[in-house]
Amino acid sequence: MRFLNGIGRLVGLGAFALAAGLFLTATGAYATGISVPGQMGFQEAVTPVMEDIESFHNLLLVIITVIVVFVTALLGYVMIRFNRKANPVPSKTSHHTWLEVAWTLGPILILVLIVFPSFRLLYKELVIPPAEMTIKATGNQWYWDYEYPDNAEISFSANMVPEDELNGRPRLLATDEIVVVPIDTTVRVIVTAAGDAIHAWAVPAFGVKIDAIPGRLNETWFRATKAGIYYGQCSELCGQGHAFMPIEVHVVSKEEFAAWVAQKSGSASITVPNESVKLALSFGAASH
Repeated sequence: MRFLNGIGRLVGLGAFALAAGLFLTATGAYATGISVPGQMGFQEAVTPVMEDIESFHNLLLVIITVIVVFVTALLGYVMIRFNRKANPVPSKTSHHTWLEVAWTLGPILILVLIVFPSFRLLYKELVIPPAEMTIKATGNQWYWDYEYPDNAEISFSANMVPEDELNGRPRLLATDEIVVVPIDTTVRVIVTAAGDAIHAWAVPAFGVKIDAIPGRLNETWFRATKAGIYYGQCSELCGQGHAFMPIEVHVVSKEEFAAWVAQKSGSASITVPNESVKLALSFGAASH
């Protein structure tokens, strides 16, 4: 009985932790676009794809939790009911048709439950809808080049801001030049790499992660539904500077984006990091 009571307590604690994690994830208890120490769950989803990723994750979390609880309870029952002391004469049954049918059909039904939302999510991620604008991101050792072919051929390089110049911005995440996109706009991102290293362009709040491969063009997309500042990093081990090529995206209103494009394209001298930061922040993007 003590053993069963112990299992009950563990199951109860696990259920409480699961409920707390789902609550924090659902309520967006953490800052948008950046992770914080002690965070449980994903960053707040701000794109349809990331919302579906989060929903699929929550479904899998429930399925996995049920399986773990069931297997743990089954193991406890077997250890207590069928140990040598409690069951000195073991059963000689070698086959049980219905039991074999159950343990075959059970996993099949679980996979069927998983496969439909999984395929739907993959289709949504890979099939890019008609894009309203395009950005090209090129991974270098170790920074990102960006081009806006649909917006006055704007181009710039984004490097990590040194620690002594952060002025309150997040360490290892802030960049001297900022990717600015309009809210509620389908953005296609064409990704490649220069040189001989593979990088990956990833922004967790957007549900985006795609490899940047030299000599090859990959593409992905996002549609941000909330204005703010969102951070990402290179997510492929690309060399000694891998940890120092962050991604910073500001989502602003369409009017603010048009003003940014006009100012960026009309002044080729906007290369000073502080000026580009002030420009993006002045458009009301949320600051952390």
